[in-house]
Amino acid sequence: MNHNAKSIRPFIGAKNCEVSRNFYKDLGFQETILSNTMSYFYSGDFGFYLQDAYVKDWIDNTMVFMEVNNLETFWNELTLLKLTEKYDTVRIVPIRKLDWGKECFIHDPSGILWHFGTFNKS
Repeated sequence: MNHNAKSIRPFIGAKNCEVSRNFYKDLGFQETILSNTMSYFYSGDFGFYLQDAYVKDWIDNTMVFMEVNNLETFWNELTLLKLTEKYDTVRIVPIRKLDWGKECFIHDPSGILWHFGTFNKS
């Protein structure tokens, strides 16, 4: 089956939508407000929908992986944002090297786990 896909856009929730909106803008995403309960956040051709909806089990099990061109550059720029100082519940985890590549982690204000990484070149 050929999907001829043009994009994939996950829906993620927020415990406090206003805080999450500010967090994602601080993280460098652009926002398009779609309604009073949903925004589309994007970087280049990639994005996701942020909803003003919170279901603890859903949020606690949501993970998103975003591949970046250079993880070290991304990490250096990320740490300069001082997101853990601005947002009480945000956590970042330094770069880890794994068999398949490298990644670092960010827990957003609601607890969603973002993986940012690069794959080994084959």
